[in-house]
Amino acid sequence: GVGASDASPDEGVVEDLPLIDEKAVEQLTEGLISHYLPDLQRSKSALQELTQNQVVLLETLEQEISKFRECNSILDINVLFSEAKVYHNKLVNIRNEMMMLHEKTSKLKVSGVNI
Repeated sequence: GVGASDASPDEGVVEDLPLIDEKAVEQLTEGLISHYLPDLQRSKSALQELTQNQVVLLETLEQEISKFRECNSILDINVLFSEAKVYHNKLVNIRNEMMMLHEKTSKLKVSGVNI
């Protein structure tokens, strides 16, 4: 007859594999999920919080940048006003010189000098 040693080592295993595999895969999957899921969920919430903080930070930076732009435009306006004041003073001086020259020429005409 056929002895135990004559049987193929794979004999009988093929039929058992689907049952063993399904249970083993299910248990391993549950084990892996239960082991890694809490850490992954914590990582996910930490990343979400980080992303929200980055959005807030970006919005704050944009507000600060716009404030700096406003300050620069105010400084530019101040420079323009300073220049306008300088040019106004120059115009006033020119006008005064022209009035003085006009007075001198008028006096010269009165005294009979031809110009």
